[in-house]
Amino acid sequence: MALASVETSGCPSGLGASGVQERARDVRAFVQHDSGADRLELMVEGASCAGCIKKIEGAMLALPGVRDARLNLSTRRLRVDWAPGALEAQAIADTLTRLGYGARPFDAEMAQRSVDAHGRFLLRCLAVAGFGAMNTMMFSAPIWFGDDMSDNTRTLMHWLSAVVAIPCALYAAQPFFRSASKALLGGRANMDVPISLAVILTLSMSIAETMQNGAHAYFDGITMLLFFLLIGRYLDHSLRERARTAARELLAMQAVTASRVGADGVVETISARDVEIGDRLMLAAGDRAPCDGVIAAGVSDLDCSMLTGESLPVTGRTGDAILAGTINLTKPITVAVQARAENSAVAKLARLIEAGEQGRGRFVRLADKAASLYVPLVHSLAALTFLSWFVGPMLLRMWGIEASDVGFRIALQNAVAVLIITCPCALGLAVPVVQVVATGRLFKRGVFVRSGDALERLASVDMVIFDKTGTLTLGRPRLVSKPDADVLGAAASLARASRHPLSRALVEAAGPGHVCAGAVETPGEGVAGVVDGAPSRLGKRSFAAPEAPDSTDGSPELWFAEGDRPPIRLVFADALRADAAEAVAALQSRGYAVEMLSGDRESAVAAAARAAGIVTWRAGVTPAEKTAYVERMRSRGLHPLMIGDGLNDAAALAAAHASASPGAAVEASQAAADIVLQGEQLMNVPEALEIARRARARSLENLGFSAVYNLVAAPLAAFGFLTPLIAACAMSGSSLIVTLNALRMQLEKRPAA
Repeated sequence: MALASVETSGCPSGLGASGVQERARDVRAFVQHDSGADRLELMVEGASCAGCIKKIEGAMLALPGVRDARLNLSTRRLRVDWAPGALEAQAIADTLTRLGYGARPFDAEMAQRSVDAHGRFLLRCLAVAGFGAMNTMMFSAPIWFGDDMSDNTRTLMHWLSAVVAIPCALYAAQPFFRSASKALLGGRANMDVPISLAVILTLSMSIAETMQNGAHAYFDGITMLLFFLLIGRYLDHSLRERARTAARELLAMQAVTASRVGADGVVETISARDVEIGDRLMLAAGDRAPCDGVIAAGVSDLDCSMLTGESLPVTGRTGDAILAGTINLTKPITVAVQARAENSAVAKLARLIEAGEQGRGRFVRLADKAASLYVPLVHSLAALTFLSWFVGPMLLRMWGIEASDVGFRIALQNAVAVLIITCPCALGLAVPVVQVVATGRLFKRGVFVRSGDALERLASVDMVIFDKTGTLTLGRPRLVSKPDADVLGAAASLARASRHPLSRALVEAAGPGHVCAGAVETPGEGVAGVVDGAPSRLGKRSFAAPEAPDSTDGSPELWFAEGDRPPIRLVFADALRADAAEAVAALQSRGYAVEMLSGDRESAVAAAARAAGIVTWRAGVTPAEKTAYVERMRSRGLHPLMIGDGLNDAAALAAAHASASPGAAVEASQAAADIVLQGEQLMNVPEALEIARRARARSLENLGFSAVYNLVAAPLAAFGFLTPLIAACAMSGSSLIVTLNALRMQLEKRPAA
């Protein structure tokens, strides 16, 4: 069989596209015109692997005038930019249709619904295949063991099997039929083509045998085949779709409403999408900024930690810039808008994340690499088997060699046996079943694996990059000095009137108590009030104790002055996680290079690196710089694992070869990560890497067994030693072997620290 090209596992396999012969819907109305370029965003149906990305982006870039084309598998979104007037937008949709993929204007909610619907459809097909396999066996077993069964009784059993198997098989095979038809209409062949051929030919041959009162029908074999194939397909789909897009989670964190101040001073609530440049917005204490801007009036403490990694709040005054996503902590302020929501810092960070996810989608999985060789070999062998048995005897007789004519029926039976025995059940299960066992083991250890190919990428990691705040450290300050109980209680009475993180840490250390009545907070300075009849202050040294000597250790601090008593310095620290140094040492002992990148100030980063045992570190790093550093490491041939928890880490997490995030991280960072670490333990990181390496070894063993099995079984089927029934049993046995091999991981000892 001549193939224009070869696709790998299940691509394209999307639902919803009614057929590639139809013209794609008109998309011209959805073109965006921006900054000297035209842009179209489409939702692609059927794209599910690295081969799809390469094929689609290559076809788009080949169109005249196209400057850039990016396909994100997480969102199914294809973005194409081209020179104005150089291309008709409809040509993009038509090209996707010719390639065998469905296309429609991008809608994030619809894309997620499509993914969920496909998972439910696979589960229904799996249930139907299981029902068909069990009930067909009920009629097949008497034939296998009933040596004295009459021909009429055997034919009746075949017909009863057919009544169950035919509708079950035709329904359960729909994922393979749809994928194969789209591939063939697009001029390609994928792994689902030989599967579909095996189903159709085996059913047809079994029906013909039953109608002719033949001894053999293979309804049981085909339902069993579909059942095992669908197990692998559903496991693979479930693991793939755990990886929800981080960009969507990040954009969901933007404020959806804004309080706009009109010319008459009246405040109205509007959608953040309706905010225009030049508008004035009021941010109350606790509000998140919806857009980038400049503080026009007011002074307040601002929490920028999720964007910059700075562990302490900064004081925002009139004229200071404020970025979308920043939380106003203490006093109301007025902000003059300088950029719309779609052009804010958060939106730009989301675009960085999508670019990283798109690049990660190019990763080719082990099963896909093996499958790229499978299709042409199986097609060629099945075709050669049929021709050898059907045409071979005629050619031999033409050359004067005696040969018996076996006929069309035997030739077809042997060719079908080849298709069945080489059907990629073991290949389809080889990797997903290992991944399920490994992810289950990690889940018991408090590690949640978000995507199927995450373990494969974790297995090839050779360097680990930590963020500081909230990753190596707990992400919240704690009081480390030990003042007297009465001093701590008095200071805490003032701290309870403030939202500042250091004040809250002081309150946590002091425990329950009363709030100082009449306390007044000065943003960026501190809190003043009367405690036990004495005027008291809590805050910066310049605010509470201007005469005290300046500290030189750079630790976060508050000063408390009560009446005429000497001021007391209260020192805080963002403590390392309890096992941070142990985890770093374990990684280094196993040959991983360990570094730290943080947006925090240099003194805090240096102290954390020293305590954790990390030699290479950088402070004051922006989100874009983190992403650029990770990409630079990958361009050098390294495979970095990025571990972070904030919005400022999300883009770097998406760009890294593999990524991890603590369970307390923001949702956008967790969505960008491959694994999520529950609890406060970092020793799960070296353990996850070790289990990932073991999983890769088991996967390679399974793939190796699948290859040996096919090398032995295929020639036996081709030479006529196996019937389709025996082939189906052998195929099922190979699936059972790879499953048992994967389950060995459950018996292995926990990796040593």
